[in-house]
Amino acid sequence: MKSVSYSLMLGLAGLCVLSACKSDGKKFKIKGDFASADGKTVYLEKRDLAGIQLLDSAQLNEKGAFSFSAPAPENPDFYQLRIDDQPAVFAVDSNETLQVKADAADFIPSFTVEESPVNDRIRQVNEQQRLVSQKIKDIDAAHRSKAIDDLTYLNDVDSALNVYKSFASKLILENPSSAAAYYALFQKVDNYLIFDPYDRRDYSMFGAVATSWSQYYPETPRTKHLCNFTIAALKSRRQQELLKNVPVRESNSLPDIELPDVNNGKIALSSLKGKAVILDFTVYKSEFSPEHNLALNKIYSAQKSKGLEIYQISFDSDEHFWKNAALNVPWIAVRDPQTVYSTLFGLYNVRNLPTVFVLNRNGDVVARVEDYSKLQAEINKVL
Repeated sequence: MKSVSYSLMLGLAGLCVLSACKSDGKKFKIKGDFASADGKTVYLEKRDLAGIQLLDSAQLNEKGAFSFSAPAPENPDFYQLRIDDQPAVFAVDSNETLQVKADAADFIPSFTVEESPVNDRIRQVNEQQRLVSQKIKDIDAAHRSKAIDDLTYLNDVDSALNVYKSFASKLILENPSSAAAYYALFQKVDNYLIFDPYDRRDYSMFGAVATSWSQYYPETPRTKHLCNFTIAALKSRRQQELLKNVPVRESNSLPDIELPDVNNGKIALSSLKGKAVILDFTVYKSEFSPEHNLALNKIYSAQKSKGLEIYQISFDSDEHFWKNAALNVPWIAVRDPQTVYSTLFGLYNVRNLPTVFVLNRNGDVVARVEDYSKLQAEINKVL
């Protein structure tokens, strides 16, 4: 998907205006019948940006019938009915009456809002989010049990997230002004957003929803929050894009790194200032590693005397394997203890391994190299 242009940021800045929502005394109603709920309490709560707000509650009898009313929002907003620690989310658009059904024994999956297309979409989003969460738990378990290696873990997680993104992107683009589009955009796995606003591939979804909500609901707190969030992400992403495609001789300092080498002595990337540096993100326990290191060694052997250094970061989970292999390389080899869960991937906008950056003698990134046949030419520019 194409990223949203800078003009979008200016447009959003102009559209995003916050004013207090006015109350005109209108209310929405919600009526329900919950099976297997005798003696349980159902809570009606509003999902505000600042947190969950309790609106009402009722103890259910064997029939499981209940009815609530609450002030109607002027624009789409989110509420939930909760039994125990299980919240079932739904959207309200105005002073409407919603009829809901569920089985308290399987509350969230069975929760439905009758004759409500937007809430049908929200239910589909919840199901897709549940599936991707379970898939990633399974992948994580397989990785921790050593059933899959580090690169397979990274690829499998990315594939699982892309299944959700594919579904949600279609839903969002069908109607970006809908509550379901907003809801799909902010789904999380392990408290991390599935759509990453700092990733150019995902940012267009935030831009689409922010632009549409700014047009249709310019006075809502959710629109203000979404616009500010999207604009901030665009500014950060533009800075991060410098790590993706940086012109030669432009000064762009990378975040510093300090990691342990094979002797457990920490070495900082910044300590190499004054040398031209190949910054290499890699995994030793992989099929590509031997050939990759041979290519690096050919360049290093020819250019070391001219002031070239390699700072190679391993994300191997198998520390013992890495140490044995790293003892044989002539350059600086360090390892990130966070392995494939490292925050460096986000900081450096790295989504594939191996990935190489070229730094000049001032410690500024001048190139990102993914076609390794071009690495020597980029090194020649800084020596």
